[in-house]
Amino acid sequence: MKEKPTVLYDVPGPRARHRNVLYTVLFLVAVAAVVWWVVDSLEAKNQLEGEKWEPFFTDPRVWNTYILPGLKNTVIAAALAMVIALPLGALFGIARLSDHAWVRAAAGTVVEFFRAIPVLILMLFANAAYSEFTDVSPETRPLYAVVTGLVLYNASVLAEVVRAGILALPSGQTDAAKAIGMRKGQTMTNVLLPQSVTAMLPALVSQLVVIVKDTALGGAMLGFSELLASVRPMSANYGANTIASFTIVAIVFVVLNFLLTSFASWLEGRLRRGKRTTGAVVGVEAVEELARPGEHPPEPGERQ
Repeated sequence: MKEKPTVLYDVPGPRARHRNVLYTVLFLVAVAAVVWWVVDSLEAKNQLEGEKWEPFFTDPRVWNTYILPGLKNTVIAAALAMVIALPLGALFGIARLSDHAWVRAAAGTVVEFFRAIPVLILMLFANAAYSEFTDVSPETRPLYAVVTGLVLYNASVLAEVVRAGILALPSGQTDAAKAIGMRKGQTMTNVLLPQSVTAMLPALVSQLVVIVKDTALGGAMLGFSELLASVRPMSANYGANTIASFTIVAIVFVVLNFLLTSFASWLEGRLRRGKRTTGAVVGVEAVEELARPGEHPPEPGERQ
């Protein structure tokens, strides 16, 4: 039977198919060799023994003393950063669409400045600033520094997400608002922002997941007692079960972020069923395109 032609690529001949099979077999052998080497190395260091994993299933002190307190601090830091960064990012995102050049320039400078600095450096600077210029106690200073760094960086990223979400709306939305006599502030708050929320949700959720994971930087550099920081004392008190501790902590992070994304998916579906959207979706590519240096933002609703 004659094979159907494809417009994407030429159908491989017999020799090409044999090469593809050979490459696949070699790749699988290489992967199996790497997996065997990893497992063998872990077994040689007794990291796969049952006694290394048993405390997580039989000893509640592991959870009550290390994992749950660390998870609590992670959630607190991430929640505070989200609550502060979301409205701050929305404010700067809207400011970058202002009719006034000085407002756009000021907001753009702040956004691009903090977007360009690694979040870890922002945390370190914040920690030093709190130590030098405030009377925040050393016990709570790491939390303040982590939240400050997360807010400064993620608010600037969320500002671009908000800007991209508003610009993704059809130009007819703005035209219709102008036709019935709405001012620009009314158009933004009553027409553009409510409809752009659904378009922004995928990018917003991605950034919220980043916030949760970046709390671990505070534990690594500032001594913040978050979830990942619980691995070292936990491993030291339970027979150097480093691999088991990292694995359990990783699973907790996965579950936490899965719950966050699941809630966002439910919320997005609810908003779409409520017909509060134009169907537009803002992805990471759209945010990066808008953030290119030297580009001036178009008016809200104007097609690019």
